[in-house]
Amino acid sequence: MSRFLASLLLALLPAAAQVPPPVVSPEVHADGRVTFRLRAPNATKVQLSREGGVRVEMQKGEHDIWSVTTEPLAPNLYSYSFIVDGISILDPVNSAIKPNLLNPQSLVHVPGSTPWDLKDVPHGSVHRHFYRSGIVGDQRDFYVYTPPGYDASAKTSYPTLYLLHGFSDDASGWTSVGRAHIILDNLIAEGKVKPMLVVMPLGYGAPEIVVRNGPGFRNPELVKRNFDRFRDALLQEVIPLVEKTYRVSKDRTQRAIAGLSMGGSEALLTGLNALDRFAWVGAFSSGGLPPEFEKNFPSLDAKANEQLKLLWIACGKDDRLIGLNRNLIDWLNSRKIRHTWIETEGAHTWMVWRRYLADFTPLLFR
Repeated sequence: MSRFLASLLLALLPAAAQVPPPVVSPEVHADGRVTFRLRAPNATKVQLSREGGVRVEMQKGEHDIWSVTTEPLAPNLYSYSFIVDGISILDPVNSAIKPNLLNPQSLVHVPGSTPWDLKDVPHGSVHRHFYRSGIVGDQRDFYVYTPPGYDASAKTSYPTLYLLHGFSDDASGWTSVGRAHIILDNLIAEGKVKPMLVVMPLGYGAPEIVVRNGPGFRNPELVKRNFDRFRDALLQEVIPLVEKTYRVSKDRTQRAIAGLSMGGSEALLTGLNALDRFAWVGAFSSGGLPPEFEKNFPSLDAKANEQLKLLWIACGKDDRLIGLNRNLIDWLNSRKIRHTWIETEGAHTWMVWRRYLADFTPLLFR
């Protein structure tokens, strides 16, 4: 080695020695604890905001790395973010993202024996479709889950569940975060769920409702337009496209509609006002539903019991929307409309809605 190269190497060694170690985050431990880490040399305060938990302080350690380790967490998929001096950011070293139009977050999976854990079973497929909506006036997408063994050329006609996302989610919400396709794979393999197609459309009839800092659900006219145009786009555009493209039954008893939060209200408003189209209706933590129930469901009375195979409504006791859902149940009781009402532990989170989907789908098409 020449004297020049030796001198150059010696000059570079101190700089190389100062390169900080890579950050590992999140780190899931065998007992279910999770360590979160963030390198933030200029921060004065860093907190962890985690789905299902309160904000916790992170401590600064060597190499400017802030960290915190949780208590053992139950097996589930958790969204989280870091709050750095009051600003929410994603975990920069974690590629698992919860997509959201207003508040994307990072994801961490604590594995275990749940219906949404990936298992060694036959798997279906998820297909993405694009189309132009003449009703809404935009280009939009929807996703379709086909069960294991689906054969487009076979004579079998499958039942269909139209599954709706919540406010600020996009059309991928039920697969990317809700893991609906994995839940269906596992429950079909266990013989608990009939093989079915699941159609997951974009849930905005008025896309301007989801504009950041916009009026959102504070504007009644915008809310009505959002619900009405979504219903029309689903009935007049999405369902005909699905039934033209896939081998599905057109019998109303073979169609179900369900959704979470905003999508739960859309499922109720669409399904209960179109019982000639749907015989199965599910609503998970419904939100945004106008409280004038008689105006929203003008034709709904005890005669609907002859058409409804199932009306399944659930909400978490800690959900801010529990009052609205309880009021709806009282109104349904006053109209003598049969339904299943379930109150569970939990708040307005995907941890609740995954479980609801796993509980709801085995009841369908029986």
